[in-house]
Amino acid sequence: MALFDCILNAQSGHARALTYATAHGDFQTPMFMPVGTHATVKGITPDRLEELGAQVVLANTYHLAMRPGAELVAEAGGVHEFMHYPGPMLTDSGGFQIFSLADTVKLTDDGVEFKSIYDGARVFWSPEENMRIQELIGADIAMQLDQCPPYPAERSFVERAVDLSSAWARRCLAAHTREDQTLFGIVQGGMHLDLRLESVRRLRQMEEESLAAGGRRFGGFGIGGYSVGESHEVMFETLGQVARALPEDRPRYLMGVGNPTTLVRAVGEGVDMFDCVLPTRTARMGTAFSSSGRMNMRNAKFARDFTPLDHECSCYTCTNFTRAYVRHLVKQDEMLGGILLSIHNLHYLLDLMRRARAAVLAGAYADFLRSWMESPAAKDY
Repeated sequence: MALFDCILNAQSGHARALTYATAHGDFQTPMFMPVGTHATVKGITPDRLEELGAQVVLANTYHLAMRPGAELVAEAGGVHEFMHYPGPMLTDSGGFQIFSLADTVKLTDDGVEFKSIYDGARVFWSPEENMRIQELIGADIAMQLDQCPPYPAERSFVERAVDLSSAWARRCLAAHTREDQTLFGIVQGGMHLDLRLESVRRLRQMEEESLAAGGRRFGGFGIGGYSVGESHEVMFETLGQVARALPEDRPRYLMGVGNPTTLVRAVGEGVDMFDCVLPTRTARMGTAFSSSGRMNMRNAKFARDFTPLDHECSCYTCTNFTRAYVRHLVKQDEMLGGILLSIHNLHYLLDLMRRARAAVLAGAYADFLRSWMESPAAKDY
């Protein structure tokens, strides 16, 4: 496969199995991507990520640009060398982090000005500056700078977000030049289907115009602005139509979603890639995913339970430790408790997506989805 080629291996209903080529190896979908905000997945060493079967790891442009600085990461040889992770990586643009600090943000057509959470300094990012930073960091996939509206939001505010995100996508596409890195465009539009489809239309049109002028195309597409406060049912009112409006020959990435049932349902709607801090963040709070639903490991009922976290799981934690021991670690605020639960929760989602892919390859995704929705594992999500 050539760099950034995408092959459709199978389709079952709307669910897809893809293989995508990057400079640091191929990855296969459906897939979940662990989040390493500061060039580290909290509590997980890079070799453990490989053992877990993580295919792509995320880093955050906002945080790395603020500290230690994109230039330092580039001096270290790029983010792969800096964190000693050899596999494919993706950087989000930092747009979500910026716009979550709404009271410090000043928006213009040229870009966005915001206050650093580290030292209070005022920072201005244009789409071109954002591309320069992401090229310095050097992940395999970069995301365009976009505006992510909250939920709920006035329609006029969401319309403005679509306008800005579309204009910035065009500028990011023109500014992005690194040959061993691809750029994903991002769909916005809140919960308004017409705005979402208009966002898709603009991305497709600007790509056609870029190619006609001898420029580049997007390597894939992010679907942003979901899981920002709305219920899952509200999200699914539009998600499938939005995903399937995107080109069929490249990945579709639902950004910031890590709920197991949401992943399984979204794959059935044609989504290929996911990321979220949920598995590791909840692990640090003492929560375990399991085939019987979420488990609060602080619960006294686990104090003398000498069985694995999940009898159906083959991860390092479940193979070697008991619920009683993990509860002990959690109750004592020992860091190993969060580490073992993070290993387990990441394995749980990575394995769930491996099984989803197997179902697509077997042409049986509808059965897989039905079985999941009827299982105890789905009840807490």
